[in-house]
This record gives sequence, structure tokens and C-alpha cells, in this order.
Amino acid sequence: MFIKLTGADRTPIVINASQVTFISQVDEGTRLRFGEGRSTTVIEPLEEVMDRLNRTLSFPDT
Repeated sequence: MFIKLTGADRTPIVINASQVTFISQVDEGTRLRFGEGRSTTVIEPLEEVMDRLNRTLSFPDT
């Protein structure tokens, strides 16, 4: 499932939630990392990003 966020440069970003491999808080907002060394930074706080990713149901229960 895709979610829409706002990039550090204030442009809309749409990501595939199932491809996110790591999330970290940075000065600019939240950095999302994907496979193959790709990443993007969004202005939403970490807690909001986690909540939106969890609502996609793209992640298996552990």
C-alpha cells in the first residue's frame, strides 16, 4: 500500500510502505530507508510516520 508524505523540500512524496526497511529521526524530520541504499527524508515526525505505516497493514504480525 502507498502512503503520501511531505518531503524535506515541501514536495509530496508517495512511498510503498512494504519497501521501508528502516526509519530514523533526523533534524529535518524522519528519514525512511529502503533496500539498495535508497532513502528519503520527510517533515512528518517519527510517531506520525510510524502510525501511518502501521495503518497500511503492509507488515506481518511478529
